[in-house]
Amino acid sequence: MAGHSKWANIKRQKARVDAKKGKTFTQLSRAIIVAARNGLPDPSGNVQLRTAIDKAKAAGIPNDNIDRAIAKGAGTYANDSDNYEAIRYEGYGPGGVAVLIEAFTDNRNRTAADLRAAFSKNGGNLGETGCVSWMFEQKGVVCLAGEIHEETLLEMAIAGGGETYELLTDAEDLSAEVFTEVTNLDHLSQTLQNHPFTVKDAELRWIPSTSITLDDLEHGKAMLKLIDALEALDDVQNVTTNFELDDELITQLT
Repeated sequence: MAGHSKWANIKRQKARVDAKKGKTFTQLSRAIIVAARNGLPDPSGNVQLRTAIDKAKAAGIPNDNIDRAIAKGAGTYANDSDNYEAIRYEGYGPGGVAVLIEAFTDNRNRTAADLRAAFSKNGGNLGETGCVSWMFEQKGVVCLAGEIHEETLLEMAIAGGGETYELLTDAEDLSAEVFTEVTNLDHLSQTLQNHPFTVKDAELRWIPSTSITLDDLEHGKAMLKLIDALEALDDVQNVTTNFELDDELITQLT
């Protein structure tokens, strides 16, 4: 059952060469709205909402703002005139890297223009819908922290409907990730938490089926700059790519 998450490795490689910037209050608030809209507005029955709230609190977002975001997602906020929609954008980065962007916006034209500018300034281009999404599959991912006994993890992952897992040896605060079907994320998270494992996060993630290894220094630098530029946009919730860094390139970048 043990698996290998390419994008998880890519993210950890990126963290080694470029410090991860914190999400803005706007991005964190919108993550709560999305989670409340896609499931129950009650965090006890919606693991995505629960983890989104935890991240918002850790970033110092006031409880009133969190409650307002939940109400907006649930459609019960009386003064809500915003018309947000979730949109997926696709494009190519330096070296032909596939880039998948999940955005939450009230203005498609603004978001597309901002994304196009970020791509063009960093050696990439925004593509048409469907140009790279066929290279990715969406999965539910439960991230665990703390000491892990692999036999117990395997047993509980199977009991919770998990498909694969990966033990992480080079992550600072995570010890394992368990993958499942999108519709089974809440059940798997609850099963693991009840064991009890320490559930650090539970999210929907796009997993690349193929990867590109960058061995050109300029391409590597440009790709990291592109991801930073995309993630800095308030409308952007998540950025997923299919690139890996050559070991020699990691050494040069660090």
